[in-house]
Amino acid sequence: QAQLVESGGGLVQPGGSLRLSCAASGIGLDYHAVGWFRQAPGREREGVACVTSNDNTHYKESVKGRFTISRDNSINTVYLQMDSLRAEDTAVYYCAAGEQCSMWIQSYDYWGQGTQVTVSS
Repeated sequence: QAQLVESGGGLVQPGGSLRLSCAASGIGLDYHAVGWFRQAPGREREGVACVTSNDNTHYKESVKGRFTISRDNSINTVYLQMDSLRAEDTAVYYCAAGEQCSMWIQSYDYWGQGTQVTVSS
């Protein structure tokens, strides 16, 4: 049974950095597109970044130049490096795996449980 587990969230000051991890079991992430999504209180879940099976990447405009998605296929893990964090980045962050790199929720078949990121002084 496929399972995705996020980790690395926490409290960070504005301008700080965090690295989120998405570790998979029961599914080979190297054969899937993987996306990172986030959901702030009272808002819809939105796509932040995704990476294709051959390492092409796409980003939400507001995180370009600040966030970097990458994968380590040897340990079946995808990362989201987040730098220059802002208060508006505060949300629960989810990773997802599917057939297509997309900012659309419907493109993904497997989801993690989420990890909280809070950016505050």
